[in-house]
Amino acid sequence: MKLYLVPTPIGNLADMTYRAVEILNSVDLILAEDTRTSGKLLHHYEIKTPMLSYHMHNEHKISDHIVTRIKGGETMALITDAGTPGISDPGFLLSRKLIAAGLPIESLPGATAFVPALVCSGLPCDKFVFEGFLSVKKGRQTRLKELAEESRTIIFYESPHKLLKTLADFQTHYGADRQISISREITKMFEEHYRGTVTEALEYFTEKKPKGEFVLVLAGA
Repeated sequence: MKLYLVPTPIGNLADMTYRAVEILNSVDLILAEDTRTSGKLLHHYEIKTPMLSYHMHNEHKISDHIVTRIKGGETMALITDAGTPGISDPGFLLSRKLIAAGLPIESLPGATAFVPALVCSGLPCDKFVFEGFLSVKKGRQTRLKELAEESRTIIFYESPHKLLKTLADFQTHYGADRQISISREITKMFEEHYRGTVTEALEYFTEKKPKGEFVLVLAGA
């Protein structure tokens, strides 16, 4: 009678922990953000546990049902497509409901994209702010302005088709010479870490079409 939050590899399948495999083999049900994506991981590790789709479009609809099943004695694991559940991925809503119901949750340590990006950035990592994905529309400019005086290193996630817009926004709000480290394809064959000023990064990725998922590590003010 428990929910395990189980991190999964952000690229290289070998980054799965022994304990994560053991947990996924032992639970009654695996809640997966995308059963097709997770199916490849489970197949690789010969895990036969049944899956149920659990993602941002259905979590409000089925989370109470899941709480009821766990209260009834089932043990489940939540996994997302990559990384740690709850970090820019589904997980928070279900965790909150289980805590409210007095049910146990256990989170395994494991892969999260922003940690390797931060420690490889060359920017201060003793204190930092994790912003995740910026809003596409409402509140975006307000949040960018609020972060202008932030002295700690700031971490963002960004998709390839929005990268240039975000870098242009950084240039506008934080200046052309603010230092930034941009990481992509972490743990994969074409892993890349670009370091320079915001303007240099904008020029670089304007010439080189952005591909993959990005972690932006921006120097503080």
